Amino acid sequence: MMGSVKARKQVVLVTGAGGEVGNGLIHRLAKTEGYDILALDLKPLDEATAAKCQAQIIGDILDERLLERLVSEYEIHAIFHLAALLSTRAEFTPETAHEVNVKGTLNLLKLAVEQARWHGQRVKFLFPSSIAVYGLTSLEEKEKAGAVAEGDWTQPTTMYGCNKLYCEHLGRYYARHYRQLAVESGQQGVDFRAIRFPGLISAFTLPHGGTSDYAPEMIHAAARSEPYASFVREDTRIPFMAMPDAIDALLALMEAPLDRLSNHVYNITAFSPSAGEFAELVRGAFDGAEIRFEPDVRRQAIVDTWPARVDDSRARNDWGFAPAYDLQRCFEEYLLPNIRQRYADD
Repeated sequence: MMGSVKARKQVVLVTGAGGEVGNGLIHRLAKTEGYDILALDLKPLDEATAAKCQAQIIGDILDERLLERLVSEYEIHAIFHLAALLSTRAEFTPETAHEVNVKGTLNLLKLAVEQARWHGQRVKFLFPSSIAVYGLTSLEEKEKAGAVAEGDWTQPTTMYGCNKLYCEHLGRYYARHYRQLAVESGQQGVDFRAIRFPGLISAFTLPHGGTSDYAPEMIHAAARSEPYASFVREDTRIPFMAMPDAIDALLALMEAPLDRLSNHVYNITAFSPSAGEFAELVRGAFDGAEIRFEPDVRRQAIVDTWPARVDDSRARNDWGFAPAYDLQRCFEEYLLPNIRQRYADD
């Protein structure tokens, strides 16, 4: 469905709108006065989410003709580009992942430039990156590295990580250097802002075999009274975050004044439990929970290249990032009640 926007309202485009982050973001944006929401996804949204949007567009970010229609029919002032082919699937189809993750992002950056030319204001471009951009070379280096900053160890070992890192550079180029030799170059049209998310834990979406999904898989299995075999070692440690904090962070970064931002790309994190520590929380909450550790050599090798902790001081200083959920609160107030309710309803 396509339509025209109200002339005096800013419009936000959300790609990948049907995912967990997209759904949560749309419901939060709908509570903020001054925004109409355009949702873009390959599949129709659920009715509750679609009702929050001015328009729902069913289509592909690789469809350049569709994006050209958006340029001509909508006044877009911000883009949340959430559509992507995620890490595990990307390793099975790396060429397709590159097409979706890189070409799709390039298409949206071009759309942002055209929109800025049309309405005369820079378009904010919010991009979810990932700790997959990092590539530590050994467990010894991982231990020595401590909390890794944005500029360190960016040598990813997965196609997803390569895609995300390259798109960060594309965003910086479009924000600072786009067509820098052209006669009319000057004020650029894209205000690119990226967050490198840690592993995201949701109480409402079933894990889909992602590389960091061992933590949520444990609790979902225990809630179903099923045994669980973790595909990583007990001592495996990477940063995590509750999904509500991830959505809050995207909105906070969007609202941050440009002159407060010292970088285009920011780390954020909330807690970094080992897989064994998370398993103990699950066992304590579910009597008889059966969790064992049977590492998958290939998936374990990928997780071992990611930092145990990241340095998010720049996000805290520049735009006031502060997660509401530490590990205990995430587990007791967010995960446990909602996941128990899910299976009680089943």
